[in-house]
Amino acid sequence: MKSRIIVFLVALLSVVKANAQYNVDRLIMNGEVALHYDDYVLSIQYFNKVLALKPYLWLPWYDRAVAKFYLDDYIGSESDATKAIDLNPYIEQIFDLRAISRIRQEKYQDAVSDYDRAIRLNPSVSSFWVNRAICRMNLQEFDQALLDADTIIKRWSNISTAYSLKAEVYLEKKDTTQADHWLSQSLGINPYNADAWTTRSYIALNRKQWLTADTCLGKAIHLRPKVVNNYVNRALARLNTNNLRGALADYDMAIYLDPKNFLAHYNRGLLRVQLGDDNRAVEDFDFVVKMEPRNFMAIYNRALLNDKIGNLLAAIRDYSKVIEQFPNFWTGLSARANCYRRLGMTNQAEMDEFRIFKAQMNKHLGIQQRWSKAKLREVRKRSEIDISKYNEVVVEDKPKVEHTYSGGIRGTIQDREVEIAFLPMYQLSYFSYSNAVEGYQAYDTELDHFNATCEPLRKLNLTCNVTRQQLSAVQSKQIFQLIDAITAGINEEKDRKARAALLLQRAVAYSEAQNYSDAISDLDDYLSVDTASAMGHWERAVCQQLLNSYEASKGTKTAMKLSQVEGDFAVAIQLPPKNAYTYYNRGNLFAAEKNYTRAIADYTHAISLDPNMAQAYYNRAVAHFYSGDIKSAQSDLSHAGELGLYNAYALSKKMSETQPKKKQSQAKK
Repeated sequence: MKSRIIVFLVALLSVVKANAQYNVDRLIMNGEVALHYDDYVLSIQYFNKVLALKPYLWLPWYDRAVAKFYLDDYIGSESDATKAIDLNPYIEQIFDLRAISRIRQEKYQDAVSDYDRAIRLNPSVSSFWVNRAICRMNLQEFDQALLDADTIIKRWSNISTAYSLKAEVYLEKKDTTQADHWLSQSLGINPYNADAWTTRSYIALNRKQWLTADTCLGKAIHLRPKVVNNYVNRALARLNTNNLRGALADYDMAIYLDPKNFLAHYNRGLLRVQLGDDNRAVEDFDFVVKMEPRNFMAIYNRALLNDKIGNLLAAIRDYSKVIEQFPNFWTGLSARANCYRRLGMTNQAEMDEFRIFKAQMNKHLGIQQRWSKAKLREVRKRSEIDISKYNEVVVEDKPKVEHTYSGGIRGTIQDREVEIAFLPMYQLSYFSYSNAVEGYQAYDTELDHFNATCEPLRKLNLTCNVTRQQLSAVQSKQIFQLIDAITAGINEEKDRKARAALLLQRAVAYSEAQNYSDAISDLDDYLSVDTASAMGHWERAVCQQLLNSYEASKGTKTAMKLSQVEGDFAVAIQLPPKNAYTYYNRGNLFAAEKNYTRAIADYTHAISLDPNMAQAYYNRAVAHFYSGDIKSAQSDLSHAGELGLYNAYALSKKMSETQPKKKQSQAKK
């Protein structure tokens, strides 16, 4: 008897252990799915749960470090990556992640150490060598950076970054001839290397070849349109070719991208003076002075402008600040005296005039309040403090190329460029995400009936998450609490239909938490009770397709599961034949398989059922584009824009600038 009890207990413990391991693996997978779909806060919550159970596993530390990196928490990312390395120092990707997190903190020496270790583990990854060379250049270890670049060129002769890196090093060493030579090599291999065009623009700016600089920066901006310094530098080139409106547009864009950019505000203020826009020039100098309260160049410029527009008290205030710092600044004293006289403050004016007379009795005084074109073209370094250069355009003390570090870490979501890609499928949700379409509400009869008769714990919505919002910490907590509440209800409910309704609700909650496996399991159970639910079939199809996308990114074959998705859509279409959303969703499935003919047919059917579905026009346009039919694509985008999906206009412009390539699309599910 005792032996039987012992055997039973051992078996029970093994089952519990297996379940615990299964739960941990499932939590890690759910967190990685959330990472795949950019729900970083949600993914961190999953990894927190794993680490609370098993803090000795390296993978959740690494995954949480990735999530923190995407959220720009580089200190937290470095800390978690360090913990992962302590647990498993044989995975080169962890060193890569920690190195890039350190680079974002300008800890270049530490990043070099990480890449040394990553290269020892796997010397065949070219990005490790490139990133280490860039770090060494930032550390001004120019000779070592050149040696690294030579090694890269010898092993991977087609990597253009190595050539542009050598050019940048030679530029740092003031050897512009060699720099130009290596830039030509880089651009010969890859004419789309933004770093190379930026470096070539610096050579042109240094040589005062303004038109060449303008052209090079234009190419760099086209390839990487969110680099603020490129707009500021192109504005300088345009100032020197008398393209004042083009320069102003560049300063405006720089400030749009970086509202706190000192150079753009200061130089735009000077340019607005040149264009006679004095009141708005004051606004720019107000901003500069707020940023740097002891920037006496900006204060003096603001004083002159306030003096000119008749704001005399403000002008006196600014002149006084400058004179307090530079007591022998006679031009400022003269200007302040003039303001005092215009206000009738004769005593104060005479005191300033006497100071000038006493110190410069034999000098002729003059003041120039207008900027000449020649003066506007002169520049000074930002660190220069010479009040006589108050009206010269400011440039950085040292030009710097903003490198993009390649490797296993994708660009953060904030930095990704707009793609010619399909809008996602319609699905059930507890949140009302913005469709980016004005005046259009997704409505489904079966869903409306479910909300009215089943009285779910939270109302279900039908959404097309054009910009899939990341769940906040509060929203994630709400979803997990909702899952617990529904689970408790399922365990207590005896009625099959009522229990099925709860299963559908929990499936939607699981899908919100990116736990598509459990969502599909609940939908299987729901459909076993309500086989005629079209809503259940297409929701299961959507969840399966989202899971397929994640698994495909990991290299898993998903052909069998794709047929299951198509089967669910086919059943859903048979049940309510007039549901536009099901045709739209199936169109997305065909688009993901690059079967554009069938995708276009389904989008067309969806439009015939609902002529106001802007998303169907938009996606049909993308399908037409990848099929090579630009004319039809532009027409559909025009309709989508008319219906309120204003991104369609931007996409239309992008399509006109982009050569379509068949069989190279990447659909968003």
